[in-house]
Parts: sequence; C-alpha cells; structure tokens
Amino acid sequence: MSWFQGNDPHPGDSASCDQIETIIVPRTSDIGGFEVRRALPTARRRMVGPFIFFDQMGPAELLVGGGIDVRPHPHIGLATVTYLFEGELFHRDSLGTEQMITPGALNWMSAGRGIVHSERERPERKQVSRALSGIQSWVALPRHLEESDPAFVHSPTDAQPRLEDGGISLTLIAGNLYGQSASLETASELFYADVTLEPEARLPLDAFHEERGLYTISGNVCVAGQDFGPGQLLVFRPGDTVTVENSSPVPARFMLLGGASMEEKRYIWWNFVSSSRERIEQAKEDWRQGRFDTVPGDAEEFIPLPPR
Repeated sequence: MSWFQGNDPHPGDSASCDQIETIIVPRTSDIGGFEVRRALPTARRRMVGPFIFFDQMGPAELLVGGGIDVRPHPHIGLATVTYLFEGELFHRDSLGTEQMITPGALNWMSAGRGIVHSERERPERKQVSRALSGIQSWVALPRHLEESDPAFVHSPTDAQPRLEDGGISLTLIAGNLYGQSASLETASELFYADVTLEPEARLPLDAFHEERGLYTISGNVCVAGQDFGPGQLLVFRPGDTVTVENSSPVPARFMLLGGASMEEKRYIWWNFVSSSRERIEQAKEDWRQGRFDTVPGDAEEFIPLPPR
C-alpha cells in the first residue's frame, strides 16, 4: 500500500499541466553575513492558506564569536513556527518558556493578544564555527482567536508523523496530510511538511486543501514539465492534481505548506498581524510605551519599534 495515491497529468492535456498559479523568487537580505530569503509576504502573493510569512535562514557557516542574537521583540495575532535543518537556537519568551530549538523539532508560539520572545545562541556555541539553517514561518490566527492567551508548544523530532514510501521521506510538522495528523492542534485547517525525494521519486500532492505551496530547499524538482532549483516558492491552482518529481541526481528537499484561505483580510506591520488596522496601531503604541510583558532572564535588551 502507498500513502501517496494520486493521478498524473494527462499527456497532451494542457489544462492538466497548468498547475502552477504563482512562482515567487524570494528577496534576499544579508544580516551580518547571514543570508535570509523572504518568500512571503510579497506584492504578488500575501498568503498561502493561513501562512502569512515565510523566511529561509541560511544555510550559513557562522564564525567564531559571531552568531544569531535576536533581541526580545513582540508579536500579536499570529503563531510563529521555527523549524531548523541544522544548528540550534535558544528560545525564551514572556511566558517564562526556555526551550532549545534543534533540527526537526516543532516550535509553535501562539502570540494571541501579545507575547515577547528572543532567539539567541548559547555563549559556548559561539566559541566554534558552526552551521545554521532553517525556516521561520508565521501562521495568521483566525479572527476569533486573535486575542486569545499566548502559548508555546514544543514537539520533539521523534514525535512528528513520518511517512516513507518509494524514495519519499515526509515529516508532517503540523496539520493534516495524506490521512495523517500531527500532534499539535492548530487553530485553522492547514498542513506543513518537510519532504525529501530520492532521484526519480515522485510525490502526488493532495488536492484536498484549498491553497497549496511548495518551497524548494535543495536539489531540483519538476512540476508539469518545468524544473525548479532551490529557493523558489510555487503556489498551485486550487483543486488541480499536482505531482512533484525529483529531476536531479541527488536528493531533493522541499517544504509543503498551505490550508484554507483566511475569511478576512490580514494586515501585517513589523511583527504584528491582525484583521484590524486599529489593533496594529494599538500594539505599536503598547510596545513603544513598554506595556508588553518582558522576557524573564532576557529583559536587558529589546528591539525598538521601527520608525516607519
């Protein structure tokens, strides 16, 4: 039995091959020798399902003495999802959470009405050169949960559902896919998965979810006769049959993401997401006036509100 049942496009049928709605090449920023590619939001596409922000961090080789030190900063109206391929980060937040983030583990922080967190590296890690790479994404919360209590959930690597079949290796990070459900209970219908295809392996993508995207990490994939290398976000047409094939002689790795579209428009400014412009203005003033909670053990520094 295969987990990955699906139909292929029909040769000569152009409608069955026109599966890609949008191709996004992320804009790249260098933050002190560490490269970040931002695929969402863009002018061409603001969201894929509830995913409103998608950053690829690295891959980078961090030098001795350097490293990642993201000072305390606030969020509202969203859940941050940190997922590493290599390296580690130390998460602390205003709930008192202290959690080492390691490769393959799920780290889901629901901001709700407001939370403050930092992501740093331990001092001992900075004494050696080391690799760091991963994805940070944000999921917009449903309107009725935008003012919910903040929370943090950590799920270790071995707790994620994992499917292996015919050269396909899939780790389900969150949500529902191929009849499987991740342990985390999400606030809306979504899916998020880490997939590796061996050379010539093929993966049919469920058409069950309304909005679906694929972000390429390494190797090449082929969809409807087109090849795509690393660092591209493909957004598929709703309802279309999609088959992803590894078209390179090495393993191809990519992230699958999406879910139901949000019923209301979402506004995003800095680290704030909301269905209300007024709520974002309130959050800006709350941070400016120091009304957010502080991070225990990391309260000496913070990132100021941007001037714009």
